[in-house]
Amino acid sequence: MSTVPTSIPLGKSCSEPATRDRALLARKVGAEMIGTFGLVFAGCGAIMVDRVSQGAITHLGVGLTFGLVVMVMIYATGHISGAHFNPAVTLAFASVGRFAWGQVPAYLCGQCVAAIAASAILLLAMGGPVASLGATLPAGSVLQSFVFELVLSFFLMFVIMGVATDSRAVGPMAGSAIGGTVALEAIFGGPISGASMNPARSLGPALVSGELTHLWLYFAGPLLGAVLGAWAYQAVRCGGDEQNAGGCC
Repeated sequence: MSTVPTSIPLGKSCSEPATRDRALLARKVGAEMIGTFGLVFAGCGAIMVDRVSQGAITHLGVGLTFGLVVMVMIYATGHISGAHFNPAVTLAFASVGRFAWGQVPAYLCGQCVAAIAASAILLLAMGGPVASLGATLPAGSVLQSFVFELVLSFFLMFVIMGVATDSRAVGPMAGSAIGGTVALEAIFGGPISGASMNPARSLGPALVSGELTHLWLYFAGPLLGAVLGAWAYQAVRCGGDEQNAGGCC
């Protein structure tokens, strides 16, 4: 009688599935890092270029830059990693069971490292911390900015849940819908709170420039807002696939 366990094919190792899982996670985290790097480099870079060019890009242009880079990176990497680019989005997905908790630490580390790396390259490229590398700071009171960050993140996550997790939504339009939401909120919320909606986007410029004032605000507001937005969509989403002109309920 053979002593080889029947559950393990000859020539195979029981560690192979785990190795494949680690390789897959590494590719997903790599995609997240590229997308987050692009977001911070383009968006914060636009703020810095606007400062050195005496307003050539304009506030409107900065908002559109953030929205456009999010849109193109979603189309480029969404099929690989889900295109979170944002610790608040990752945690919100996990909180409603739409993302594995076991992958959360790797995603968060990748997003934050990429944001820091993008900020460091901007520092070198621009010859100094121009405009604090695009760091987010309250223009008014801390409470005012906290409310803005919470509400902006709520609606961003609500839109993400709708287009990324619901089969009845138009999936191919996810990048446009999410990028448009980022641009819209950056345009009207930027002058108040900086419209971060993303702890990694705020962390990178803050750490590299040394502008750590009120950094907690850009963690607490987006995290709370995104989780609430995810749960709000879960509360109103329909259970089946049926839909008519009156919706699905």
